[in-house]
Amino acid sequence: MAKIYVIISGKGGVGKTTTTINLGTSLNLLGEEVIIVDGNLTTPNVGIHLGAPIVPITLNHVLNGQAKLEDAIYEHESGTKIIPSSLSLKETEKIDYKKFPDIAKKLKKITNHILIDSAAGLGQEAKTLIQIADEIIIVTNPEMAAVTDALKTIKLTEEMNKPIKGIIITRWRGGKTEMSISNIQDMLEAPLLGIIPEEDSIRESQVMKNAVIHTHPKSKAAQNYVNISKRLLGNNIKIEPPITLGVWGRFFRALGLK
Repeated sequence: MAKIYVIISGKGGVGKTTTTINLGTSLNLLGEEVIIVDGNLTTPNVGIHLGAPIVPITLNHVLNGQAKLEDAIYEHESGTKIIPSSLSLKETEKIDYKKFPDIAKKLKKITNHILIDSAAGLGQEAKTLIQIADEIIIVTNPEMAAVTDALKTIKLTEEMNKPIKGIIITRWRGGKTEMSISNIQDMLEAPLLGIIPEEDSIRESQVMKNAVIHTHPKSKAAQNYVNISKRLLGNNIKIEPPITLGVWGRFFRALGLK
């Protein structure tokens, strides 16, 4: 049965788009049919991250009634299908948000997994996407401000009677200034899907316009994204906090010795 996951965060800059892309490409790597949708219509990033910032037909055209949904689907070199949104502010002015439920129904007929990258915050865009979601995935950082905003997001989804699949903690360094994993879980009271370490591999993958699971498949970030995708498929894989490297560890890794 096809399922729509909306990936959301209470604030921007936590790695929501990176997470959406890597979960989608991981599922595709595991042999699943996937479509990644850029639901962030105001500040879209999926196309930028995957090297296709400007395409002829976007989700905006579909919502404006100017194109068919099938014409807005593109295939990345990894084989993962994406529906980008437009970078043009003019094309956001006449968007009919009421068309999202119909788009959701059509998507569920042509693929098994739909991952929607939501807009940051809890405005109308985010609320519209929450309404069409089968399950919600919350992305946060191990910082009090980000976790507090994640809690607000959880409260909103509960008010809208939408189930939360789980929490993904990104940019984890294991430092003394960060919230501990146990404290985050106690505060959010939601299942933990996985932990993504802060790594240069992710930033390098963005420069390379591809998912980290393809550019740096042996990195901890890539391995953890694949494991999260396996958990989405029902596999029982133990979650272990990534091992952080000290100053010397990072030095040796830079030399290719670690």
